[in-house]
Amino acid sequence: MSTALPALTDPFTIANRTFRSRLIIGTGKYRSYDEMKAAHRASGAEMVTVAVRRVPLDRSTESFLDHLAPSLQILPNTAGCYSADEAIRTAHLAREALGTEWIKLEVIGDQTTLFPDNEQTLMAATALVKEGFIVLPYFSDDLIMAKKLLDAGCPAVMPLAAPIGSGLGVQNPTNLRIMREQLPDATIIVDAGVGTASDATIALELGADAVLMNTAIAEANDAAKMAEAMKLAIEAGRLAYLSGRMQKRLYASASSPTSGVVR
Repeated sequence: MSTALPALTDPFTIANRTFRSRLIIGTGKYRSYDEMKAAHRASGAEMVTVAVRRVPLDRSTESFLDHLAPSLQILPNTAGCYSADEAIRTAHLAREALGTEWIKLEVIGDQTTLFPDNEQTLMAATALVKEGFIVLPYFSDDLIMAKKLLDAGCPAVMPLAAPIGSGLGVQNPTNLRIMREQLPDATIIVDAGVGTASDATIALELGADAVLMNTAIAEANDAAKMAEAMKLAIEAGRLAYLSGRMQKRLYASASSPTSGVVR
């Protein structure tokens, strides 16, 4: 009998770094720095996203940057940008201040829904890749846009599951399943909309390589417990995906064989 769970010994690689954890965590909305640190530890995450425009990058005042574990890969994001030019400028600021080429690219198209502007995102991604950035773009769950972003040189794509911070879970599982089947070699990270552990499991069962979340953990009554739940849910979802689920049937199928039944 195997003693090692594939989900725990099944790393994935983005650009030049390999990750064991398939959970990417955030830094916003926590009620205290201590709560954030406890949640980060419980999650087992190895990458953390940071909103560039919402922190003092010169470290002139205390912020969550002062409370991040040194082992975490920092993933600055361009949250709050509404054009390619604005996102590009923010990425440059992040690279200079934080010393990293990694960037989570967000270009928002609508202030109410926070849906991404895919066209502006592609423009920004193309420019930033040429400048040496490791670009992880947030975009709507659209197969064609995923192909264009990968062709532009993005090492991974980050389709939304539902609107940012909504907690609605995966709203278009068919889109994610098609994306996985049509792009078997791509790294797909589900971003935005996860609300609870079962949502994360579904994302991994559909073939996503990882999940990025913030609000679902930070707004839970017990953030550290929810972070641990998300960790376990992602491991379960990945293991289920690797196992290959049974086929769905319209009618019942007896668990026990009918041959050899004692009568």
